[in-house]
Amino acid sequence: MAARRDRTHYLYLAVIAAVVLGIAVGFAAPGVAVELKPLGTGFVNLIKMMISPIIFCTIVLGVGSVRKAAKVGAVGGLALGYFMVMSTVALAIGLLVGNLLEPGAGLHLTDAARQAGEKQASGAGEGTVDFLLGVIPKTMVSAFTEGEVLQTLLVALLAGFALQAMGRSGEPVLRGIGHIQRLVFRILAMIMWVAPVGAFGAIAAVVGETGLDALKSLAVIMIGFYITCALFVFVVLGALLRLVAGVNILALLKYLGREFLLILSTSSSESALPRLIAKMEHLGVSKPVVGITVPTGYSFNLDGTAIYLTMASLFVAEAMGNPLSVGEQISLLVFMIIASKGAAGVTGAGLATLAGGLQSHRPELVDGVGLIVGIDRFMSEARALTNFAGNAVATVLVGTWTKEIDRGRVAEVLAGRVPFDERTLVDDHAAPAPTPGSAAPEAEGEAPGQREPAKV
Repeated sequence: MAARRDRTHYLYLAVIAAVVLGIAVGFAAPGVAVELKPLGTGFVNLIKMMISPIIFCTIVLGVGSVRKAAKVGAVGGLALGYFMVMSTVALAIGLLVGNLLEPGAGLHLTDAARQAGEKQASGAGEGTVDFLLGVIPKTMVSAFTEGEVLQTLLVALLAGFALQAMGRSGEPVLRGIGHIQRLVFRILAMIMWVAPVGAFGAIAAVVGETGLDALKSLAVIMIGFYITCALFVFVVLGALLRLVAGVNILALLKYLGREFLLILSTSSSESALPRLIAKMEHLGVSKPVVGITVPTGYSFNLDGTAIYLTMASLFVAEAMGNPLSVGEQISLLVFMIIASKGAAGVTGAGLATLAGGLQSHRPELVDGVGLIVGIDRFMSEARALTNFAGNAVATVLVGTWTKEIDRGRVAEVLAGRVPFDERTLVDDHAAPAPTPGSAAPEAEGEAPGQREPAKV
């Protein structure tokens, strides 16, 4: 085991080195650096390729092993209620800080920025009805081929409930899906070895495109946004995690350190979604809770995006010399939160949502979106990191509220005494996938709560 951990340790040291090298190349040779963008895009696409099968297997195994369907509904309802509350809190924090900083004061809109704003508005997001209809895939197979997280979630829930209703006759199918899950995680572990190449290309391209000028002129909103996200994670989420679950936020973030590095280098929280599922199960949260909370959170738990939309809207209004009233702020930003559902893992989707919201409520402010285009990629990283942290905390909280978490296991994992297997991303010595009606004791390393709620 030590040799395996050493090899993956070197892998993530290589990612850090690749990020530093990418920044250097971006400053030294911007033209060359921009051409390296396909390296980062290719790596993120490889990760996205694995998301649908991982979500499907995780949810089917989790839901199919639960005796009562009501438990799944309770987990989903609790998770959605929590997501709505935390999005509102993030919205309020963004409004408060944005009004205090007034970050757009003193900036001037150039013709180039005006054109960039118009371009973003033309590609703005879909409406609420289109979003809801889009959850339903054209076919069961298209949910996998099109890579839509919510579509895959719907199909997996239907399959899980169907297997649950089949009883013992569904056991062979569940065992087969358990084997497929192991295969998928093995493939993901192989893909992770090209992470340094993807990180190098992604960072080099964004530094080459942006340069120092944009960062200097827009430093106030960028730094303010990062500080606000940090306060939300460490103060708000940290206090909630300590009070409800008795878990230290720093210990949890340290446990997920490699995932945060991956997000930072690719600017996409979606690149770490499969690993978050694996690590939350390893932590001691049951499969049903992980399988429902994590994928749903990627579309509905947009804490970082909420903060971004509030601060960015106030920034644009200030820069255009046309500040928003309190009533306008609330109505505009509530609309944006609804419109942004499903865009959490997509790089740059927040910018399109911002432009779409301004277009529908205050069209005269749309041109000002161009002011923020130059630093949106850096703010996208903060959005992704905050969204990811929020989903990790939500999984632990929902597991605690539903008594589907092994607190002893959590303490052991966070203390480093039960290391995560980076080579396979699953516990190779765990028992086969649980089946309906199964009463066998849990194997060592198996997440509790797959058959009965964990005793806490």
